[in-house]
Amino acid sequence: MAGLYIHIPFCESRCIYCGFYSTTLSSLKDDYVDAVCHEMEIRHHYLPDADRHIDTIYLGGGTPSTLSGVQLEKIFDCIYNKVYCGCHPTEITMECNPDDITEDMADIISTLPVNRVSMGAQTFNDDRLHFLHRRHTAEDVRTAVDRLRKKGIDNISVDLMYGLPDETLEDWESDIQDLLALNVDHISAYSLMIEENTVLYNMKEKGQIEEADEELSRTMYEELIRQTEAKGYEHYEISNFALPGKRSRHNSSYWNAIPYIGIGAAAHSYDMKSRQWNISDVRKYIDNINRDIIPAEKEVLDISTRYNDMITTSLRTSDGINMTYVKETFGNKYVKFLLENSHQYLIRNLMELIDDNIRITREGLFVSDAIMSDLMYV
Repeated sequence: MAGLYIHIPFCESRCIYCGFYSTTLSSLKDDYVDAVCHEMEIRHHYLPDADRHIDTIYLGGGTPSTLSGVQLEKIFDCIYNKVYCGCHPTEITMECNPDDITEDMADIISTLPVNRVSMGAQTFNDDRLHFLHRRHTAEDVRTAVDRLRKKGIDNISVDLMYGLPDETLEDWESDIQDLLALNVDHISAYSLMIEENTVLYNMKEKGQIEEADEELSRTMYEELIRQTEAKGYEHYEISNFALPGKRSRHNSSYWNAIPYIGIGAAAHSYDMKSRQWNISDVRKYIDNINRDIIPAEKEVLDISTRYNDMITTSLRTSDGINMTYVKETFGNKYVKFLLENSHQYLIRNLMELIDDNIRITREGLFVSDAIMSDLMYV
């Protein structure tokens, strides 16, 4: 199995918290789509037998839903008819902004191979959406979900954020209830991270806002877990919740060391031996690709780095780490290291060993960063 990720960096406007690479240079969309298709062609052999093994496709951003139907069709035509002709992916996800899901866009998506849509609601409070510089309203989210379902797209994921400036527990509970009322298949929920080089970070530095209290953030997370579990969602990764059978297959590949190729500006790739990432500059990306140059940096992964990557990804999941996999992949030295260093957490019920899998318990989720740090091989 392998994954294909395509980064669409265009946004109509920038949200004040976003640290991902994006651009508002919409005039470059056509040239960018051409470059994306060409990069796929010249990197066709990055993953062995990718034609047969591409299991998931993910269009992320930025905002893929800012592309036109013609541009989206061109990308999928390149995938299916020019580059990965033999692929039969089971999950094809497209990220969308709720207010982009007009009747026309819902029609367009329904004609594409897309069978899963991921939308960033972030909150159902219109005042906070305005503060965050989101383009949509709470009602836009509800309308978008309804439109997609009417077009036959019923595998829908929605993102929420908690710990927003001045947000109370009651505000957060209201957001959870609004989202659960939509009965979407998948929920991703993240604590707000105030990252450098964002508008929100500058506001914090000027004393205009304060970060959420740590205890309040923990209570919000506990409430999220309680309410989603009560509605039948599986808490299968620290920040992700799914109805039965609706886990994100593509994101799960990141957590389970499945290789993937990333196409586009700022996209990352992983072939189990190395990882590489493209330049975070649309103009330079287009120029290099047009000259058959992959504008990327590469890091070859030694065994300790691959082990540490496993710690920081697999331990995020409810499945945890399979000890037989550790032995077969890394050897007895790493099995011994993992068991010895996890002992303090096992006896405190912050981790558990069930059959052949070691994982973080629900109580351990609140100190997961510390656990992972102690299990890193230095």
